[in-house]
Amino acid sequence: MATSPITALPGAVPDALDGAAAAAAAAQARAGVEVRELSDIPALTSAALLFTDIWNTDRPPLNSDVMRALAHAGNYVVGAFDGEELLGASVAFLGLREGPILHSHISGVHAGALGRSIGFALKLHQRAWAIRRGIDSVTWTFDPLVRRNAYFNLVKLGARATEYLTDFYGDMSDGINQGQHSDRLHLTWPLLAPHVIDLLDGVPGRRPAQPDAAAHAEPRLMQGPDGGPQPHATDAQAQLCWIPPDIEAVRHQDPAGAAHWRLALRTALTGALAEGYHIRTYTRSGHYLLTRRNPS
Repeated sequence: MATSPITALPGAVPDALDGAAAAAAAAQARAGVEVRELSDIPALTSAALLFTDIWNTDRPPLNSDVMRALAHAGNYVVGAFDGEELLGASVAFLGLREGPILHSHISGVHAGALGRSIGFALKLHQRAWAIRRGIDSVTWTFDPLVRRNAYFNLVKLGARATEYLTDFYGDMSDGINQGQHSDRLHLTWPLLAPHVIDLLDGVPGRRPAQPDAAAHAEPRLMQGPDGGPQPHATDAQAQLCWIPPDIEAVRHQDPAGAAHWRLALRTALTGALAEGYHIRTYTRSGHYLLTRRNPS
């Protein structure tokens, strides 16, 4: 599927842009979509309706009028199309918290199109869009109890968890988040870091192999005999925090149990971060891997 060419703007890094643009185009081709910027009211209304459907709510989590203003001001407002059918959308805005960054506020894919890697195509397009404008970092938040998002963000994209945000959005009324605390992990995606280039631009060998710290890690949070969370006191240099395979199912079947997991993970991760650990990655066995920032 044809994609629009991406040309450099002042401040861009041309060589990096070439690799990012090629990776973005390849991801769109694999997903069978074309990612386009949205600006007109009909397209933005379609994106708002898509978000409403994905988040199972009566009102869109982001209105078309707000998206119109964001797009007009030069922010990132895009849709992923299969022909003329809108299957995914993403909205991000510029921020200045720690220098110029792009903050990705909302992204979603229609339930009928899951499994096509459309979300991956959207993120790679977002990366090329940012690099083209001289922006080298994208930030966003996600629910740390959702395994598939932890793997996608930390492993597949190479983003780095930088902060645990307790009940970040307060009470939320949509069909996904209603009735639970809105804890989030804040991520920074260093778009031009060697490990991100290795992951996304198809250039092997830039990064030396890392020892598998998980093999020597001790549990900080595990599943107990009753299926609930079981904290474990440890001061090991590498630690593991386990999360359930399907927290959405737990929320549906056992809301109190899901709340227990929320509090346990919050305690484990905020405690570890305060003690000088950082979240290094997420493992296929369902653990966050924590390591000390400056081991003695």
